[in-house]
Amino acid sequence: MLTFVAGKAAGDGRLAACAPQISFGATRRLRITGVKRENFLRSRPDVGYNRPMLQTARPKKKSQPKAPVHEKYIEAFRWILLTRTFEEKLASMYRGGRITGGVYVGKGQEAVSVACGIFLQKGDIFAPLIRDQAGRSAFGEPLVDVARTYFGSRTGPMRGRDGNIHRGSPRDGQLAMISHLGAMVSVVVGSLMAKRGRGEKNFIGLTTIGEGGMQTGASHEGMNIAAVEHVPLVVVATNNHYAYSTPNDREFACANLVDRARGYGFEGYELDGTDLAQCLDVIGTAVKRARAGRPPQLVVASILRLAGHGEHDDFSYVTDDIRKEPFAIDCLQRADAFIKERELADAGTLQRWREEAAEEVENAFSAAQKEPVPTGEEEDWCAISTRDLVDAIE
Repeated sequence: MLTFVAGKAAGDGRLAACAPQISFGATRRLRITGVKRENFLRSRPDVGYNRPMLQTARPKKKSQPKAPVHEKYIEAFRWILLTRTFEEKLASMYRGGRITGGVYVGKGQEAVSVACGIFLQKGDIFAPLIRDQAGRSAFGEPLVDVARTYFGSRTGPMRGRDGNIHRGSPRDGQLAMISHLGAMVSVVVGSLMAKRGRGEKNFIGLTTIGEGGMQTGASHEGMNIAAVEHVPLVVVATNNHYAYSTPNDREFACANLVDRARGYGFEGYELDGTDLAQCLDVIGTAVKRARAGRPPQLVVASILRLAGHGEHDDFSYVTDDIRKEPFAIDCLQRADAFIKERELADAGTLQRWREEAAEEVENAFSAAQKEPVPTGEEEDWCAISTRDLVDAIE
């Protein structure tokens, strides 16, 4: 018996990689992948009960009990709030000429990102990309280390060798990203195979990618080998409707990116990336299923990037019609409204959280700015892992 719930599938272990999957997109429309919709609903009348698509068949009750709030909702909201506060400060400093290099923010994508990091545990592998500060923070990256990297501090994780988003901490399971989009899929797959070879247990890997990056050969190769080797991988793809300035219809021709899951041998889900509750529910379930030995998981989230590709980009190519779409809602504002509606926190508490986030951001930047930058001739690092390799050459 299988039970399908709002973008996730839970079963008795017999769900194949290409089995039927259900998810809800940004418009909350029921999506079924792998079977004919009509036959499936006729055989399972309980599926989607009291949901919009089936309300003509089953009268809606006058009073519907509210779904329970995810146990990590408030924690996730606070990570989003901290990230937004940090990145707004970072963008301001970039525009003021105080940051060297590029600045890429995740405005509008934080709900997806935080759900990627918040469910991972010690021993897992996380490979975030440029808009994943919320996920990085939830995974455990200290905010001061982020500030240190942007200021080129020699005490930062990159020791002044990289100026923005290519930082990582492999010993803690967070891989430093590669700029070539799609490359991290294969890197995570290889890391998972290495852990398996060492006899480690109860681990998973999660990496993120945009819908543009999904079109690269590296992505296809990585996802294919992940399914062939049956590694515990979760790929969270965020469709922000533009790959830099290229719209979806010039990126791919398939109706929905989640449909590719079946071809790869993944289990696939589609979700509304502006809804924090749905992000936690669906991505959390994908993590559990990967950890339980299910096939690799593909989650496709629909959002609109609410800033330019980078702070150098004016975002002028986004049409007015796109800005009015449901997926263009600000996830932070939506979560804030949800908290008020459910009375999870009062106005005073929300204001206190904002003040605490601002204080933490100021402390991180203040500490990083006081630290020295590297002096080339005095540093002991080099381009390879050890000097012995160079010294041994005659």
